[in-house]
Order: sequence, then structure tokens, then C-alpha cells
Amino acid sequence: MDRLCCFSSSQLGEGRSYSSSGKGKSHEGMIKFGFSLVKGKANHPMEDYHVAKFMQIQQHELGLFAIYDGHLGDTIPSYLQKHLFANILKEEEFWVDPSRAISKAYEKTDQAILSQSSDLGRGGSTAVTAILINGIKLWVANVGDSRAVLSSGGQAIQMTTDHEPNIERGSIENRGGFVSNMPGDVPRVNGQLAVSRAFGDKSLKSHLRSDPDIQWTNINNNTDILILASDGLWKVMSNQEAVDIAKKIKDPQKASKQLIAEAVKRDSKDDISCVVVRFRG
Repeated sequence: MDRLCCFSSSQLGEGRSYSSSGKGKSHEGMIKFGFSLVKGKANHPMEDYHVAKFMQIQQHELGLFAIYDGHLGDTIPSYLQKHLFANILKEEEFWVDPSRAISKAYEKTDQAILSQSSDLGRGGSTAVTAILINGIKLWVANVGDSRAVLSSGGQAIQMTTDHEPNIERGSIENRGGFVSNMPGDVPRVNGQLAVSRAFGDKSLKSHLRSDPDIQWTNINNNTDILILASDGLWKVMSNQEAVDIAKKIKDPQKASKQLIAEAVKRDSKDDISCVVVRFRG
């Protein structure tokens, strides 16, 4: 995801790198995940961050997966990597009303980012988060154009909403902003930002939203794969194409690498980050 005049320093997970990859599994080993991130061709360091892990909390097993795609620096996605899931799980309502807890935590996290703008800078970030509760309930939320796609019986189901300036033009204009449509460029909020919702972006915040769209579903015997990825993947690949590639590869780490390799082959120039969760087989 891009904003004009981008620059940054970079951090991936625990170390700084142009690429990162890894894998893991649930406590019982039935659900496996893999991730891969690769720096794009733009002349700034890596701005994509991820979360992919299982953890035990209050006798529940949670799978936590996320992609954060930053712009104008890496400080906001780095902050989200450290704090967003923690803020969600701190909400007292999480176990009885996950949707409300996620919504409140997104809002509180954005307010915290804005209040620390002197330290965190003027950039921003998309977010797509997925929380798997006890392997049977999946809650997905997003801000921006990082996307989650679920495969059920091999059929792709988009679990998120791409927040694009043209689609949310009314909301932007009602807040006093405008959407530019320059020839050869994507629509941008106030001629700058290519998404209509984001964390951070203090200079544009009066014209942006940061509330997430939230969906949930039950995981059943037909559920194959969950893919989370930044727009570096989705700009060049349809949901079904991504599912078709990933479902053929049993190792989800290899699947995530193959998805990125295919996106690069299709001339994606953006940073590309991808998490693949395999539920069966």
C-alpha cells in the first residue's frame, strides 16, 4: 500500500532484513501456518510487518495472525505488531463479544498512535488481523487494503473489505476531504493516500476513518486455508488464484513463498507479505 513520498527504516520481527520467512503450528499440531515477506522494488526500506503465532490464554488456544502494511515509514506497522493484539486481548469483553472488543481496541490503538505522533512520525499503516479461537471460531478485521481470504472446499471467500478512496468517497468528502483521480495513478485521499482507512496519518486523520470491518465464521471440515496478505499480492492476483496456488502446497511456509514468487513474476513492485494458515492435511 502506498502513499506518495515514502521513506522509512525497516524492521521485520526481531531483526532487520529484506526478506523473512517462518512457520509454526497449533499445540496439537492440527493447524499449521507459514509466512513470508519480501521487500519491493520501491526506493525505501521494507514497511510490511506480520504476526503469526499460537498462544495459550485462560485455557483457550488463540491463533493470532496479522499483516501490517506501512507507508511513510515503518514506525506505525512496527507499533501495531507490538501492541494491537495485546490491546484486543486486554478488552474485558473479548471472550463474550469479540467483535466489540476488536473494534474498541482498534480505536484505542489508533488514538495511542496519534497521541505519540511526535515520536512515531507522520506515517500510517493498514492492518488485517485474524484471531482463531480454539481452532473453531475465526474473527477477521481490517483497515485499509490488506486482505484476508478463506478457502472453503477450494472456493475463495473474501473475509475483508478493501477500503479504497473511490468506494468511500462520500465519507471522505463529508469530512471535508477529496479524492484525486489523476491519469496514470490510483485514486488518493487528498492526492496522497491510496486507502480510505488507516492507522496513523495524523495530517489526514480528519478525512480518514480507522474503524475496522469485522467478520467471523466457524471453522468446519470444509475449511482449507486462510491467506492474509498485503496489497503487493492482491494487486496482481485474484482471491481464487491465490487459493488455487496455496491449496496445492501442503507446507504453508512453502505456499506463502510460492504466492510471493508468483506475485513477483507478475511484476508486483510493492513490498509483499503473506501468511498462510492450513487447517487440514
